[in-house]
Amino acid sequence: MPTGAGKSLCYQLPALLLDGTAIVISPLIALMKNQVDQLNALGVSAYMLNSTLTKGEMNKVKKKVLEGEARLLYVAPESLTKEENVAFLKEAKISFVAIDEAHCISEWGHDFRPEYRRIRTIITQFGDLPIIALTATATPKVQLDIQRNLGLEEANLFKSSFNRENLYYEVRPKKGIDKQLIKFILDHKGQAGIIYCLSRKKVEEVANLLKVNGIKAAPYHAGLESGMRVKNQDDFLNEDLEVIVATIAFGMGIDKPDVRFVIHYDAPKSLEGYYQETGRAGRDGLDGHCLLFYSYNDIVKLEKFNKDKPVTERENAKMLLDEVASFSESAVCRRKQLLHYFGEHMEEDCGFCDNCKHPKDRFNAQDQIQIAVKTALMTSERFGINHLVSVVRGSQNQYVLSYEHDKLPIYGLGKEDDDEHWKNIFRAAMIHQLLDKDIDNYGVLKVTELGKKFIDEPHEILVPLGHDYRNESEEEDLPTINVKAHDKVLFAQLVALRKEVAKTKGVPPYVVFSEPALEEMAIIYPTSMESLLQVQGVGQGKARKFGKPFLSLIEKYVAENDIETADEVTVKTAGDRSKDKIFIIQQIDRKVNLDELAEGRSWDFFQLLEEMEHICFSGTKLNIDYFIEEIMDEEMQSDIQEYFMGAETDNIETALDELGEDYAEDEIRLMRIKIYTDLAN
Repeated sequence: MPTGAGKSLCYQLPALLLDGTAIVISPLIALMKNQVDQLNALGVSAYMLNSTLTKGEMNKVKKKVLEGEARLLYVAPESLTKEENVAFLKEAKISFVAIDEAHCISEWGHDFRPEYRRIRTIITQFGDLPIIALTATATPKVQLDIQRNLGLEEANLFKSSFNRENLYYEVRPKKGIDKQLIKFILDHKGQAGIIYCLSRKKVEEVANLLKVNGIKAAPYHAGLESGMRVKNQDDFLNEDLEVIVATIAFGMGIDKPDVRFVIHYDAPKSLEGYYQETGRAGRDGLDGHCLLFYSYNDIVKLEKFNKDKPVTERENAKMLLDEVASFSESAVCRRKQLLHYFGEHMEEDCGFCDNCKHPKDRFNAQDQIQIAVKTALMTSERFGINHLVSVVRGSQNQYVLSYEHDKLPIYGLGKEDDDEHWKNIFRAAMIHQLLDKDIDNYGVLKVTELGKKFIDEPHEILVPLGHDYRNESEEEDLPTINVKAHDKVLFAQLVALRKEVAKTKGVPPYVVFSEPALEEMAIIYPTSMESLLQVQGVGQGKARKFGKPFLSLIEKYVAENDIETADEVTVKTAGDRSKDKIFIIQQIDRKVNLDELAEGRSWDFFQLLEEMEHICFSGTKLNIDYFIEEIMDEEMQSDIQEYFMGAETDNIETALDELGEDYAEDEIRLMRIKIYTDLAN
């Protein structure tokens, strides 16, 4: 059953009707506390056993259970596997066992917990007990895995629809995200919301950002001291907080019915995780807004995190990430895609998601879908989407050649279109039930009876063009959604002025202000130094050095055209970044080796570079000559400097292409910081 549909009642009600104590195994400590508090408030004797309890509290709970006073006992799987707890439960009168979040049993699930694999063997030690397993997020493959692992192949299987009709799904490009985030929350003032981030560091940063912008927010992650975590959770439930910012990994088990929005600041690791987390919204049946900020860079970062995992785990994680990317980039009805992923078919588009509200152009993909289905059939229905796309596109990779798929008549028929286009075609074939995933062989595509019929009797299938997120920069561009288009006349004048200023100062134009910064000026019309500082990429240094003529031009333009000026959203920066900024500046002033500086902050070198770029591009000097001279000879420095002085753009990918493989990305980025320090700041 979907999140919020009433799974808890499936074990709470029988727990009241049967003799003994019902054991509820759940990995979500926060949800445990929440449910125990709610049940006790209703007069039901419920207790929990997990790592947050003291020894004394644990003994008190065990006494209540052994005396037969507990109707429900919530147990974390880690606690269940401890020998002393197994011994205690053997003495207790247990009515049945409920396994919540049962998808954790499956290595194909989004939140695999090895200790869940031991549950069955432990339960058998308590006698022949009834078992109920519950989850909101199981694909057909995971459902089968749960049944096999718990020995429930013959058990009754109940499935309700995964469709949460009151949830609006939206994906936006992750550009100018802080501005978009604050604007969204201010537009939903007074409403409760959850923001999910991938790391504890990001949770703290986002919570601070919201607080300094007047939003009642608090962080929630496993690294917080237990008392603080409980306080933040209670404050959110009691409406002392508007927004809670949490890690995806920790799992926010908060049963609050009136959460009006759930925002994913970072891409989730799987669609199961996404579905479960968005399911926290609108549990009272009223509308909930599910907003995902997506950048393909997030997928790349998550793949890097998986590189040290065992091969099978790494491949499973990659498949889950591919599904997230395809969901985010596809222009098909979001609800239709989600339901299809969980094995549920929906005929009509939902009309209540961003892709339905703002449809993209469609094209008749009949011939290409026919090729896709034939490719699966001709390769003996033994391969996944990536291999099939390689065959259609005429790839020369070793797998295609080793299986001799280059000799098939469909080989290379789709070479005119790129990988993403063909993935879109294969996904469309799945949504139209012509291809289906093989339950036993994860990722393998099988041809359905409808698919075989389609080969002989093809018909028109309209497929929307996908979103292109692959070539977009997260930092430098402005948000393209919910932000009005820039004033093209003013923009042209600002570009011309930038050229003049650059010529006078003897620097490349991009050093003065970036194009995205000029575009933003042509949206919010800053006429004071304070409002100019709200433009992305404009800090105190740049504003002082270059700002005056730009402000004069905008002021004159605004007066002549009778324009009302108003910033879309004024974003104040949070304190954490300023702490990092002071630390970095001080260490560089002391000429500390940058590798040591990064290590001292537990960053990798590229994280440090990112922080330094934020500081430098906003107009603060960072004299890193001492480090550059240590790692680069004069000729190398001269080549990179010469390139940037004559370049149209300071884009790193372009620089890497132009300079060639003798120059590493970190070297080019360090030189770019030096050039900005010498010329712009």
